[in-house]
Parts: sequence; C-alpha cells; structure tokens
Amino acid sequence: MTLVTFQLNGEEVTAEPGETLWQVAKRQRVDIPHLCYSPAPGYRPDGNCRACMVEIEGERVLAASCIRKPSAGMRVLTNSQRATKAREMVFELLVADQPPREIAHDPDSKFWHWSDAVGVTRSRFPQRPAPAPDRSHPAMAVHLDACIQCNLCVRACREVQVNDVIGMAGRGAHEKIVFDFDDPMGQSTCVACGECVQACPTGALMPATVLDENGTFDKAPDREVESLCPYCGVGCQLTYEIKDEKILYVIGRDGPANHNRLCVKGRFGFDYVHHPHRLTAPLIRKDGVPKHGDDQVDPAHPWTHFREATWEEALDRAAAGLVRVRDRDGRHALAGFGSAKGSNEEAYLFQKLVRTGFGSNNVDHCTRLCHASSVAALMETIGSGAVTASFSECRHSEVIIVIGANPTVNHPVAATFIKNAAKRGAKLIVMDPRGQALSRHATHMLPFRPGTDVALLNALIQVIIEEKLYDPAYVERFTTGFEELSRQVMPCTPEAMAPLCGIDASLLREVARTYARSKASMIFWGMGISQHVHGTDNARCLIALALLTGHVGRPGAGLHPLRGQNNVQGASDAGLIPMVYPDYQSVENSASQRRFEELWGVPLDPKKGLTVVEIVNAIHAGTIKGMYIMGENPAMSDPDLNHAREAFAALEHLVVQEIFLTETAYYADVVLPATAFPEKTGTFTNTDRRVQLGRQALQPPGWARPDWQILQEIARRMGLDWKYGHPRDVFAEMRKGMGSLTGITWERLEREGAVTYPCESEDVPGHDVIFGDGFPTPTRRGKLVPATVLPPDEVPDDAYPMVLSTGRLLEHWHTGAMTRRASVLDAIEPEAIAMMSPRDLLKLSVVPGGRVRVSTRRGSVELLARSDRDVPAGLIFIPFCYAEAAANLLTNPALDPFGKIPEFKFCAARVEKGTSADQHHAD
Repeated sequence: MTLVTFQLNGEEVTAEPGETLWQVAKRQRVDIPHLCYSPAPGYRPDGNCRACMVEIEGERVLAASCIRKPSAGMRVLTNSQRATKAREMVFELLVADQPPREIAHDPDSKFWHWSDAVGVTRSRFPQRPAPAPDRSHPAMAVHLDACIQCNLCVRACREVQVNDVIGMAGRGAHEKIVFDFDDPMGQSTCVACGECVQACPTGALMPATVLDENGTFDKAPDREVESLCPYCGVGCQLTYEIKDEKILYVIGRDGPANHNRLCVKGRFGFDYVHHPHRLTAPLIRKDGVPKHGDDQVDPAHPWTHFREATWEEALDRAAAGLVRVRDRDGRHALAGFGSAKGSNEEAYLFQKLVRTGFGSNNVDHCTRLCHASSVAALMETIGSGAVTASFSECRHSEVIIVIGANPTVNHPVAATFIKNAAKRGAKLIVMDPRGQALSRHATHMLPFRPGTDVALLNALIQVIIEEKLYDPAYVERFTTGFEELSRQVMPCTPEAMAPLCGIDASLLREVARTYARSKASMIFWGMGISQHVHGTDNARCLIALALLTGHVGRPGAGLHPLRGQNNVQGASDAGLIPMVYPDYQSVENSASQRRFEELWGVPLDPKKGLTVVEIVNAIHAGTIKGMYIMGENPAMSDPDLNHAREAFAALEHLVVQEIFLTETAYYADVVLPATAFPEKTGTFTNTDRRVQLGRQALQPPGWARPDWQILQEIARRMGLDWKYGHPRDVFAEMRKGMGSLTGITWERLEREGAVTYPCESEDVPGHDVIFGDGFPTPTRRGKLVPATVLPPDEVPDDAYPMVLSTGRLLEHWHTGAMTRRASVLDAIEPEAIAMMSPRDLLKLSVVPGGRVRVSTRRGSVELLARSDRDVPAGLIFIPFCYAEAAANLLTNPALDPFGKIPEFKFCAARVEKGTSADQHHAD
C-alpha cells in the first residue's frame, strides 16, 4: 500500500493508505458536513445521508466523501457550486421534518451545527407526521420526529457494541428505526449502554435527564470534567457533564481501554453521589446501644444507633480505640480491610497504616474474594500476578477462550471487543455451566458441569501433549515441569473426563486442537474459575495451556483474568494484601522488609498476616478485637454472612470509613464520612495494568473528607508523623518502593491520562503485551504445575439436591451500595431475583415472577424467580447485591488452600415454593 497524491480544492495533498476523501480533508482542516458518518473509533462510513458530497473533476455525479477513496491525480472540489447546492438541498429536506429549533430535543446537536454552517435552517417542504415519543426507558428518551435515518444508532448497536437491538423496519416512506420487533425501548432487550445516544446526531435519542416532560431540551451543563468510570476493572475514561454541582449526564471518552464506549453503569449509574443517604458528618455509636449480628439500621434515619460528632471527636475516638486494643492486646489484635474502589494512593496509605501503625500484616481487601487464587497461581507459575496482555489484544487473536466469566454482564465494554473479534472471524470458545450473551457469538460452547473445571481442562492438556500439539521449542526454552505434568495428565483423556465434566470427548479434542494450532490464542477468565476450593488448580490448568502452546508474550496471545473492581489491580499492586508489601514483595523476605523499614522509618512484622475469612474466624476466636474498614462492605460480600456479621458485632472497636451507612457500618463504633469517586483525585490501575488519573469533578457533601486525609489524621493520632499534602505526594513515595511505577510520574499522568506498566522510562510507552522474552522468575522460565481432579467442598445430596452459584448483574455492582442508589440502575433491576431453568420452575409449579425460597446449610432467603434458559437444570444463580435477600447468607466459607478464597460458585442448595409464589407473573 502506497501514498496517494491528488488535488483537494486546487492544492496537492497526500492520502495515507486506506484514507477517504473526508479523512484527508479533515487532516487538511477542510470542513465537510457529515451526519451519517462518525469519525469515532469503531464506526464505518455508510454514505447514506449525502451531506458530505464533493465534486470530482470528470465524474458525472457527486461522490460521498466519507466512503470515497482518492486515486492518483484525482481533482476534488469540496466547495464547488454543484457540491454546495446539493448539500443545501439535503439539509433543506432534512430540516423540513425536524421539530422547530426552539423546542428541539437537542438545539446544539451536530445536525443543527451543520445546518448553521450550510446556511439552511428553514425549509420550503412539508413536514411529515411526527412519530409518537417513547419515554418508556428510565435513562433514554426516544423522539423519532428528529430522526433522519442516518443509521448511526444501528451501527452503534450492531457493530460497535454488538448488541443487535436497533434496526430498520418498513419500506419507503414508512421506514423507521425500531427496537427489536418495534417494541418500546424500555420493553426491548436493550442493555442501556447508551452508545446510540452518544452517536445520534440529531437529538432523536437523548439522555432523559436533559429533557422536560414534553421532550424539550431544558438542561445544559455548565462545565465538564474528564475522569474515569468507578465500577469494573475495564477502566473506561469518561466525561462528567455537570450543572449546578450535580452530574447531569456522562459521555464516553476515547481512552485506551474503551474508545468512547461505556456500559449502563458507567453511563447512567452516576447519581448515587447525590443520594440522600450520603454520609455528610461523622457518626459515633450512642452510649448503651449494643451490637447484635442481626442489627438493622435505617440509613435514612441512623439516629436509633448513632449520633453526629465533630471531626475532632470522631477521629480521637476512632484512633483511641485502635491504640487501646493494640497497646493492651498486642499488634496482632488489630486488622484492617482496605478498598479496591479507592485510589492507588488510598490503598497504599491504608496498608502502610496497618503495617506501621497497627504493627502487623493483618490487612486485606476484596481481591481475597475475587481473584486471589488466580494471583496465587500466576505468581507460582510465571512470577507475576498481572495479565500478560491487555483485553484489546483479542483484536489480533485467531482463537479466544472465555471460561468462568460472563463479560457482557461483568465487563461489558471489554466484551464488545471480544464480540468485535468474533465478528471479524476469530473463533470464540465459551466454557461455562451457564449460557450467556457471548454464547451466540461462539463457535464452540462447552456448558460443563459446575465444579468440574479441572477435569475439563486436564482433558484439553492431555490432548495437546498426547497429540504433540504443544510447541516443543517454547516448552524447552521457557518452561519447567513438562515431564511431571505430562505424567499426571496422561490418564485424563477426554473419554475419561467426559463423564465427569459432561462435555463430549470429541468436542474436547476439537477445542484442544483449535486452541493449540492457532497462530495466536488468548484466554480470559473470571470468578467462575477463581471462586472455588480448587480455584488455584483451575488457574494452574489455564496457565499450563498457554505455556504448552507458547500462547504468551505475542500479539493476540496471553492470559487475562478479568479484574472485577475498578482498582483491584492497583490495590493489590499497592500492597493491600497480608503476605506482600507493595509490588508483591514478600513480607517474609528480609531484604524486602529492610527496604520498606528504611522507606517508612519503623520496624515491620516479618510474619504473614491473616486474610479476610481468617480475620473473621479470628474475631470469633477472640484474638482480633479491633478493626478499621475503609470502603469495603464485608457484611454483604463475605461468605456465610450470619457468621461474618456476628463477628463484626463482637468486635470491641470497629471504625468504618464510607460514603453510605452500609450493612457493615451497622456494627461500627465510629463512622467516618468519605468522598465518592467523582469527588476525589487519584490514580487507578485497570485490568490491563494501565495506570490512569481520576480527576475530582464535584465537591464532597457536608463535612465528608477525602480518604487519604482521614487516613493521615488517624495515623497521626496513632503516633505516625505523616505529612502528605496531596495525592501526588503519596504517589511520589509509592514510586520509591514500587519498580512497576518506573517511567510513570504524576506529571506524565496529568499530561497523558494513562500509562501502562511496565514502562522503562518516562519518554517511552508502556507494554500491552509482556513476557515475550521470559518470565520474572529466577530461571526466566514459567512453571508447569499439574492439578488433580477434586470435588467441590459441598456437593448436592438428598436434603440439598441443587447447586447454588452467585455473582453479579449487569445493572448492579458488587454489594449494591452504590448501584442500588443509582436511580436508573435500580429502576431497571429493582428486586432480588433467583435465576432458574424453566424446567426447574415448572417442577416447583412456580411461574416466572413468583416467589421461591432458597436454602442451604447456612440459611434461607426468599426472592423472585426469573426463568432463564441459560441456567441449566439443577442450578440456581443469585446476584449478591440485594441486602433484602443477601445471597451470601447461603454461601460456603470453605477456602481454597492456596489463595484463601471462599467457594462462592458452588454449594448444595434446596429450592421450594415461596410464601406468595403465584401472586406475581412479571418476568
């Protein structure tokens, strides 16, 4: 492909390979009107609106510049009389059907901008009958009277986000945009990603927050702030549009992780920050109010249990209680849970406070409940707990495996890139007991029996070794343990494993061959892999697949455990883990200990601390008596919640730092009001190892303070001389102890917004793909570790004949503290549900929307039943975000022996008809 030289408006210009006339003109700062074309990433030109017509010398008809590519010697005029008159007629025809600008849905739309530029704002032509407005969706307003049928929304839905909800129906003058089978938007299968709203050039699709009841635009933002999404680990960049110090709406930015794309949470889940339940002043537990495991406190009226206090009183009380326990019972009598939702700087300060102020390593966070087993396996085998390739590398993959993950629900924007790759022709292999939205894009779907991951994966490994599909040169140069792995998996033939995992032996062989023979294969996994007592073994098998075939360290190849929370990667990197300092430096390594003793100026405990579940058990044992919990809600997220809640109620002193009075805060002695994500500045590290800067957009409400300031005040009261003036000061200290931040400075992040580590110096980009030349192990080799087929800790029996699995919903995130206070998200999914197969509901004589009672050996909950064909018979899936039917009242606290992660994905359960099973029929 070579450069093309041609004339544009009489000047000689050069086109890059593949460029259109419109793109060359744009680069030459020549404006050409465009409506159906968007230069945003992922949008192909369509050429249907005819607003971008240009004249090409010697050609009879005008050409659409958005789709026409130049040829050598071509002479193009963008402003000839023919081209100008043609554009004027196009706009006059379109203006005829638009609502008057003074009552337009978006008077500053791209359409009206170009109408002004062309000089056509009135029309001689009659207006078509206006279609009825559609306000059925809580987040988006549909007014097709402004629609010009440019099809941008169709491409946004079908080709960018790949949701296939929006299409065209009808013929001729009756042609129109429809949702599914011409359903109201709010009753369609729309997942509310809002891509269509961001793409629409006319205001036909708008955020509902900016229109009045008549559909007229009445709220324009007065400022905007570029920041990040506060939810999952994808790390989408966005812009907050703000009016009167409230977020009005959100638009996606062209960040390296999302390229303008957002999901329903990122685009519409923002108004939790304005919820009346926000904590605005410190609270102290009232004298004489006891704690009980079944405590319930109304967040709107906490005065039954708490009273307001000044910051000085609350900080003094909080620190004094911690000091009292430490000095009386020893440093191991205290523990802390930090947060994967706060910034890197906040996570770093929290673990530093526990290690230097409390004096022990009893610090952990939600990674223990998410990917602890994945990290344990990755550290053991390749010496690094981070992903080996960014998720967008799937664009180079020939084969993509998604196992134990539901990205369209838990990482929706990452899922769009996987769907894009599948549409491009990549082979997508989905392995999961439940079906999912990705299943219909898959070339291979393996719905294996719950809890049989190792059996399935060992069969794949066995085929690759037996049929010599592995890469012998790579295995010889970059791995150890091949002989032992080969010996142990030889009995695990597909024929032997098929009865265990429920997948036909021929399909297992086909999948193994497909993965191994590919030029570039990538594996994505989620908590369906990690949240088992054999979670570390599951991850070991996936790593072995990649190491055997050499699918690591190359474009389109790698291992990617999809991180659940927005900063779980960064919080782990910052040392919010009981067995390692920042950058995963072992607390039991004397050199690491000395390094941080010199950095922090205090002696450190050389013994590993306790993990989340171990801390709860230690409270029951009476060895831990005080805790500090920042931004975590373990009274909703821990397994066997009755046991966990009784532990928190038994603490002598509990300090909770939060934005809402969460279920955990019910048991607090002191509650400290902190800032929400849009109210703080700090760095965050996404699932791709990408460090990004989040910028403060709003002032905190009332007396709420930034987490880092509160931590510093507690530290000072515990005898530590902390003198940070800004998060950048904390980041500067982190760089002294964390080699991963080499090449990443605060100033660079302010300038560039995002930098991926590893990054050797400040003037070079980071690496999306790593370990092409070996691994960060003493031998530079990866370790192949065999795994034995073991059953889950608790298997079904006559009393509890079904399997319970838990997880998240698209609309709700983690324990629901934020999303259930986001009006749009809670309107879409307002009630606790259990997803079951139609067959199982029929057996119970329960209609969809009826009530069921789900019980395990630890408790029972009652909730609505949702019929879901993706759920196999014998399985119940319950989201854990609903406090009124908390799924973790039921879950098994049995731990993976290596990662210390509970088995959230499998326990024996029983389902019965609920108390009012027939009163609803609303699924």
